[in-house]
Amino acid sequence: MEPETTPHTTGADLLALHALRCAGFSGTERLAEVTGLSKDETESELIDLAVSGLVTRAGGAFGGWGLSGAGRAAGAARITAELDSTGARPLVERAHEGFLELNPELLDLCTAWQLRLVDGVPTPNDHTDADHDARVLDLFSDLDQRLAAVCAELSARLVRFGRYRVRLAGALTRARAGALDQVADGTASYHAVWAQLHEDLLVTLGIPRY
Repeated sequence: MEPETTPHTTGADLLALHALRCAGFSGTERLAEVTGLSKDETESELIDLAVSGLVTRAGGAFGGWGLSGAGRAAGAARITAELDSTGARPLVERAHEGFLELNPELLDLCTAWQLRLVDGVPTPNDHTDADHDARVLDLFSDLDQRLAAVCAELSARLVRFGRYRVRLAGALTRARAGALDQVADGTASYHAVWAQLHEDLLVTLGIPRY
């Protein structure tokens, strides 16, 4: 069978299942943000997955959804099947290689955001130096554009990867508007979404993180 060359859209049920694999234990609203589905659609998919024994739900103020052992195995198998049916493995491998080249720079930028030199001494960044923060955000924007180029071909084939572009750009926009936790601290921060993309590439290729 010839591999697909047209864009492939992942089903909503697999999007929800895979989001839990990449983002970890999460509430419905966070998973809706990860998948790009509406909150109602996300909850409906999660309930169906729970009935099938693939996800679990914990109640209470800090409750949310998590994968069962069966869900983790099923999600991995279905993502592998999607990769094989679309013939997109070479695209994911190239994107992963390009991502790894950029990843050390991301870590350095996060350090530059959290620390700055004061009289030559690394000091926790209290964000009172607007020029410093602006320079670092400009570097984040430059890195983001290079990541977009690395993932462009992949996102055109596997549509679900395009969601990362929306979320990363949103985090930088919120940071420039004054939400400073959106760079490296919040659950929707640039660093958090970057880490989820890293996890997604690894899971899709079946590569253990350690």
